[in-house]
This record gives sequence, C-alpha cells and structure tokens, in this order.
Amino acid sequence: MPNSSDSAFSLPTLPIDKLYKEFKLAIEHHHMVVESDTGSGKSTRLPLWCTEANTEGKAKRVLVIEPRRVACLALADFVAKQTLLQVGYAIRFDSTVNEQTDIAFVTPGIALRWLSANAEGTDNNELGDKAGLVCFDTIIIDEFHERRWDTDLLLALLKSADKHRLVITSATIDGERLANYLTDKYGNKAARLQAEGRRFHVELRYQSAESHHLADVRDIDKNVKYAVETLLAETRGDILVFLPGKREIQLCLHTCHSLLAKHESLELLGLHGGIDAKQQQAILSETLHQRVIFATNVAETSLTIPGVTAVVDSGLERRTHQRNGRTVLSLARISKASSEQRLGRAGRVQAGICIRLWGKGAPLEAITPPELQREELVEPMLAAACSGYLLSRLPFVDQLPEKSLTKATQQLLSMTAIDNAGQVTTHGRKLFPLPIDTQFAHLISAMPDDTCKGLMVDLAAALTVPGQVYTLPSDEFGLQQLGLWEPFGCDGYLMIKLLRGAAPEWLSLTDANISLLKEARMLAKQIREVLNLPSSHVNELSDSTLRQRWCLAAIDALPSLAFIRREKRPQALGNGFSEVQIARDSRFDIAIDKQVLPTAAVVFDLFAIAGRGAKQTLNLATCMVPVSVDTLLDAKLGEERLASNKEQADDAAVLIERVYAGRIIATYRKQVSGEQAIEAIVRSICEGRSFKGLSLQLTRDIAAWNIWLALGKHQDPLVGDVADFDQPLALHRYLEERLLALGVETFDDLALIDAEDLLFNGVPSWQRAEFDQHYPVEVVLADLRLNVSYFPKRKFVLLEYGGGQRKTGPKRWELPRWQGWKIQYKKASRVVDVK
Repeated sequence: MPNSSDSAFSLPTLPIDKLYKEFKLAIEHHHMVVESDTGSGKSTRLPLWCTEANTEGKAKRVLVIEPRRVACLALADFVAKQTLLQVGYAIRFDSTVNEQTDIAFVTPGIALRWLSANAEGTDNNELGDKAGLVCFDTIIIDEFHERRWDTDLLLALLKSADKHRLVITSATIDGERLANYLTDKYGNKAARLQAEGRRFHVELRYQSAESHHLADVRDIDKNVKYAVETLLAETRGDILVFLPGKREIQLCLHTCHSLLAKHESLELLGLHGGIDAKQQQAILSETLHQRVIFATNVAETSLTIPGVTAVVDSGLERRTHQRNGRTVLSLARISKASSEQRLGRAGRVQAGICIRLWGKGAPLEAITPPELQREELVEPMLAAACSGYLLSRLPFVDQLPEKSLTKATQQLLSMTAIDNAGQVTTHGRKLFPLPIDTQFAHLISAMPDDTCKGLMVDLAAALTVPGQVYTLPSDEFGLQQLGLWEPFGCDGYLMIKLLRGAAPEWLSLTDANISLLKEARMLAKQIREVLNLPSSHVNELSDSTLRQRWCLAAIDALPSLAFIRREKRPQALGNGFSEVQIARDSRFDIAIDKQVLPTAAVVFDLFAIAGRGAKQTLNLATCMVPVSVDTLLDAKLGEERLASNKEQADDAAVLIERVYAGRIIATYRKQVSGEQAIEAIVRSICEGRSFKGLSLQLTRDIAAWNIWLALGKHQDPLVGDVADFDQPLALHRYLEERLLALGVETFDDLALIDAEDLLFNGVPSWQRAEFDQHYPVEVVLADLRLNVSYFPKRKFVLLEYGGGQRKTGPKRWELPRWQGWKIQYKKASRVVDVK
C-alpha cells in the first residue's frame, strides 16, 4: 500500500491492502460498503486511506464510529503509532479530539450528540468535545454487522442529511442489500468491495457429547475449565474464552483458579466493557507468558488480542429483545455469523483450535436481529428528533415495528420531550445530551431544587454503569450494620451514600464494585458540570423531609414509578399497568429487628427477563425506595369510587374509597356531585335507602320488558305505545338516565321528585298481568323456587335453582305452557332437560 503523504512509516502488508486502488477510485464518487474478514486491517487502514488528499490536493478529515469504548481507545492508539497524522478519540468522560484532529475514533453516542448539536446550530467550540460532524469529510461506521440501534440510526440520519461520504465496514453482512440502500440522490449505488482476512487453519471441535445439544449456561464454569485444561496441554499461545457476561466471567475466573497450581506462569484475565484503560492495555499488549482471557462480545470483532491461538466458545450472549411490550435482557444463543467471528480469533497468528461447547448439529439462527427490531425506541426517537427528524420517516435498512414506535411516542409525550407533531421540545433537547437513560434525564430535570437534583444525578449515575455498585451482606450481622448505616431500608439511598463517601469496612466490596463506583462518580461529576449543580454531601441523606420531597417529585414526574404490594401476593407490587417482583438484590423485603415491611415503593430500576410462558415477562425490581401510603395520597395517585359498604350514614356525604393498582389506600366521607352523586343516588335507591320498595318494582318491570323485547313483541303494531327503549335494560342504567333526564344532580334534589317519577313504563299495562302469567321471571313450586331466563331465538327456557328443600327438579306439567320451547333445569353444575 502506498504510504499516506503524512505518514513516515513503512506499514506491514495486510489483506485489505489489495483493495487500495479500487477503494481510492470508488470513494471519489460513491459511498462504500467494505466487507472483509476479521483481521484484514479494515479498521486501521481505511481511515488512513480516507485522509489522503484528493486530486485537488485537499486533505480530508475522517470520523470513525466504533461500537465500543474499548475499541475506540485501542484503535486510536494503534493508528496513532502508524502515522504522523493527528489521531484522537472521544468517549464518555474523555476526548482528545479538536479542530486539528485528522482521524477521530468515537462511540455512536458521541456522534449522535455532535449531530444533534449541528442540527441545533450550536457553535462547535461550545461542545465539550470541541468538534462536530460538519468538520469531517468522510464518516466510517465500523462493525456495522452488530446492528446496534445507535449505528443504524446514525446511518439513517447521515443518509438523509447527505453531507458526508459514507463508508460502512463489516465482516458479516448482506453487502448487496446495504449497497442498494446507500444509493445516493443521483442514483449512484454504493460501491461494494470484498477482501479476505489473514486467517490460518483453525481446527474445530464440539465438546458436547450429543450432536443436537444447544449451548447451555448450566455448569458453564465446569465445561469451560475442562475445555481450557484440554487446550493448555496442546497450545502455548493465549486462550480466548467467549462468555455471555461479567457474571459468568467472574464464575469462570473463580473455577479456573485451581489451574494456576499446575501452570505457574499462567495468567487469568477478564475482558469486558467495565474494565479500566490500564487493564485493557495490558490485555491488548503482547506478553511472554501464557494467558487465558475470559471475554464478552467485546473481543468478537472490534479488538485484536495478540497471541491468541485457541478459542473456547460458550455459544451464549446477553441480548435485548421486545417481549410483551417491554425490552427484556435475556440469555440467548449466538448466531452462525457470530460463531464464525469467534472462531476466526483463533487463526490470526498461526494455526489454531476452537472448541465449541455445544453440539455439532445444534440449530443456530443465521444472523443476530437488529436492535431496532428488538428494543424500545424511546432513545432513538429522541435522538432523531434532536437532529431534526421524525424517527418514523427515516429511511432505515429494516422497517421499524409500529407498536414500538407508538409506545415510544407515548412515553416521550408523557415526558414532554416531544410535541404532538413529534418535534423535540426545549425540555427534550435538555434531556438528550445527558449521558444517561432518557427517563433519568427527565427525572433530574423535574426535581424541584438543586438538592433533589443532586440526589437524582447520583442515583442515575449509579444505575447507569454496567453492573451493581454494591453487594448486599449475606449474614445477619452485616444486614444489621447496614440497617444502622442506612436506616431507611432504601436501595436508592444506599447507592447514593456509597457514591458520596467511603464504604464502611464491614460492607465487602469487590474490585468490580469499586471500579463501578469510580465510574459512577465520574459520570455524576460530568452531569453536575453540565447542569451547573453544586457538589452534594453525605449529611444531606439524614434529612427525612428531603427524602419525602425527592420521592414526591419523582412520582409527580413519572407516576408509573409508584408501586404498591398486592394484597394476596405480597412479593409482587403493581402500579395499575404492570407488575414487579422484588429482586434478591433489593433491601425492600429485609426486616431488621421485627421492623414492619413497607407497603409501597418508588421503583427506579427494574430488570426484565423472560418468564415461563411464550409471552410472559418477569420484571424484577432492583432499586426500590420505600414510601408510605400517605406519600401515594400526597401524590394524588389512584381513583375515587363509592365504597361498597352499604352502611352509608349520611347520603349527602357518601363513603368514598381511593383505589390505586387494585388496593384501597384510603376511605373517607365526601360531599359529591355530578357522576359520583348520580352513582351514589342509584346505589341508595337499589339498596332501598331512598324510595323504599321502588327498586323491587323496577327490577320486576325491567325484567318483564327485557323478555318482551326478546320475544319481539315491541315490534307488534297492534300493541300500541310502549317504552322508548329497543335494547335490553339494566336497572342501574335506567336509573342513571332517568335521574339525569329529571335534572337530579345531588341528594338534595331527590326532595324535588317522587318515586312515581322514576317508574318504568315498559310492557303495556293492559297486557302486563297476562304476560307475567305466561312469561314469569320467577316460578314458585312446592318446596322449590326457580329463576327463569328466556332465549327466544333458540326457543329455549333455562330454569335455575333459586331455593327450597325439594331434591327433585320440576315436572313439565307444573310449569307455564311455554308451548314449543325447550326447557332445561340447572342446579349447581348439573343441567337436565325437563320433560
């Protein structure tokens, strides 16, 4: 490959280099889709090629979007060592990008914020990163096959804006479809280039005894240890173990620790997004001793770990998807494309070995579905709005689900982040730049004062980092000490207190907890600086009135955060729309010294997992802030209804129940009017407290009328005038309509009317006696009372047992004529024909 005019280095030859001339010719007039295997050099070569001066001698600036922070740092460092060009990176908390940067490696989140700032017309110098997308000529979206929502959104936004030359790179993707998608406004289809990676032969083995066995998390540590032991006897190179998450990494590190006794120079390491830069650099550097590296998907594509000659693939990953209207994180089996990517890591430097823990015949899906098809669209919709676009109208590679779009719109409207036209509001624009979930950004902005804002900033930071910032004590003494140290029994306050000060000695924090706390403090500090908030203090947390004010503000901002225990299932809490179970990590159900367990909580964080059924979702509440029922009342939650208690001492002030999520949270007397008054008056009449005897008469008259209607007699022109109803009636409905027609609005108005005003004139009076004789609603026989139901279309009468000592059913001769009707008698669950 010809050196860049700004490079003073002789670069080693890579497989991608054979595409140099073709790439340079095509990029002048076309967007590009570059497909190449892992290890081809696309992530490091293409940025250098794109900076080279064009035919007019003008050098170009290049922005490279990398899905992960770890990859941004590693690639920026690697490329900087190969050239004299200015190479920088921008990730959360840290940026070296400025106006002189030639090549910038950034995460998708940073790129989206730059893009929104350009759309708003913000001066680049006002940006914390001192750069914007308008400063770059070429934008490379690397590892596009991962199909993250932010990279898919960026591609759609950049395609719509049509201001940059776009280069999409991937190891596994449908290149032809993507090239067609990137056709520009002049009809020029994107150029598609393919290159093979530098890969040595990899011997593939399947560890499962049965060919059909799928990847399984059960005994994963034991299976990994067995595979690693096998490989240590066969290779001197490093061993890369792919696992679904940090939990499994810690488990395997612990189980494999015994291997160090047999292999003195062996080193066991964990690689995931939560490790610091120093640990990451150590893993990505060459060493003289053998290592076993337990990694998540971060090592699948973006990073090259030198010296790896063997791979152990668990076949698992943690993946989000939509389930029953909610984004659920669950364990999933990887796709064929991912398994090939992982296998390729074993053949980068020499012939290698790959051991897959599943069976050779196990079925795998071809590719991993895009995140936009699997997750909620709240953040993508707000990001698009901040860039001046409606998410529903952007041209995506794959169409977005309508249900997800509708739900995201409703959520953002409830936060007032967008208006009814889908345009971003001033409030929404304030939410978006904060490097946290949109919901937390909304909660922070809704706080009534700086002190409450500080509480929410710290809690949001603690919940945003990828993991738990503390580990609950498992012994009674530790829990007792925790109860004394943080007396509210509050998950949220515990996190905030840990964030603001040193953890007590008796609260054992792992290295992972300490690392996460450090990251959370950095994030909280960054948000405070953006919002110009003063620093907060631990002693604020002893103020119970502050805690009450904070919880009320959170409920006012998002009422759906308030949950109350189910009466019959105390481990479950509801909010009227959804239900949560108390997670094991929560203190909510831990009683100290016979303390009464709280009834309600503000749930700031929950973890959704797949349940047993095909569509069931189990929501585990992981951050619960206990609140009293009085707090729910102060927040004006719940709806009023008339109490079911019949003992209404004073009709003018009726007994009212306030109900929230199916539970009565208060009962009180109240002067009522309007609909509530009508409902109370109807109930008073039906229960015989007003116009005694009227309810029974109306019940009989309406029952007769409903039979009259069913028989079609109301359509007989010889009958004469009948009631103005042509549908079956219910007593409550009739009384409501009649009272409204009479102008009754309060109990006092009842004094202005008589019982006769409420009578129902249905079946003509001159036919009523004969009609009741032929079609009674009740039949009384010797020691047997029967309730009668009529089904005229089927010519069918159902007699139901209503009381009496008689053991046998009715006889046909005892009943009204009902000539031509089929008659059945029902007692309990037994139904017999009456003959």
